[in-house]
Amino acid sequence: MTEPVGEPGSGGVFSMTDWALYKPVLAALALPPVPFLLLVLVGARLILPRRGLGWLLVLLGVAGLWFSSCEQTALWLQNGAMRPPPALFGAEQARLASQGRLYASQARRAPRAAPVAPVAPPAAIIVLGGGLERLAPEYGVAALSVGSERRLHYGVWLSRQTGLPLGFSGGVGWAQQGGQVGPGEAEVAARVIERDHGMQLVWQESGSSDTRENAARTIAMLAPQGVQEIVLVTDAVHMPRAQRAFIEAARRALVQNPGWPIIRVTPAPVAFWRRGERPVLDWLPSRDGMAHVREVSREWLGWLAGA
Repeated sequence: MTEPVGEPGSGGVFSMTDWALYKPVLAALALPPVPFLLLVLVGARLILPRRGLGWLLVLLGVAGLWFSSCEQTALWLQNGAMRPPPALFGAEQARLASQGRLYASQARRAPRAAPVAPVAPPAAIIVLGGGLERLAPEYGVAALSVGSERRLHYGVWLSRQTGLPLGFSGGVGWAQQGGQVGPGEAEVAARVIERDHGMQLVWQESGSSDTRENAARTIAMLAPQGVQEIVLVTDAVHMPRAQRAFIEAARRALVQNPGWPIIRVTPAPVAFWRRGERPVLDWLPSRDGMAHVREVSREWLGWLAGA
């Protein structure tokens, strides 16, 4: 029996969806700089009654604020904690291009050999959404975030290099739930790719709210069509968690549907963080440094939580 769902604070029972809506708030409280600000506040409160402990907490908080705003810290966490796979090039890209040429050849011959079922592509390039701007004033409509645009641009380039069809997975993230109703991210991506690149998405998955849903819904969409490989496009720091989610979703789908193909997941990461031209600047607090540390910290916490 389904349990009743209560309003927050009413004493009722929350569903998983209700808890998921709080994920952005909980993540914001757990990520820098909030924990270090709390250390400073607690330390300041303890300076008079417990001078040594109070100053220690203040110093730790200030040091945490400094290092959590440095690009060097983000680089350490990216390369040490997340360890993203290398960029897709060389032999792997050549292998995909070979598959794309074979697929194009089969697709050209198929209509002349009727009756023949539509040719299933051997692989699909899938771009994961990275955020949505509900209303971009310069366009007057919803637009992709800078991160999503970068991923989509690379997906388009990779599709043209290999000849493999392109899809996009992204709906409305939990942070945007309950806001103004509008199109999902995949719908916006379809409009952008047609307007800016003269292409069309072969697949659109617009019902997901997070990475695990991206994976489950995309696998369920592609596997029945006979797709045997997903070339996954997302940010380098997000790739370890995204790749794990897709591999696990493919395994679960195969158990539940033994007739579906075994799907291979090939990472195609973008947006690697690199050392600056002046390394000393990587040790100084900056806007990019703080943003990158927050991003990689969120990915690391998500990895530990199995999200």
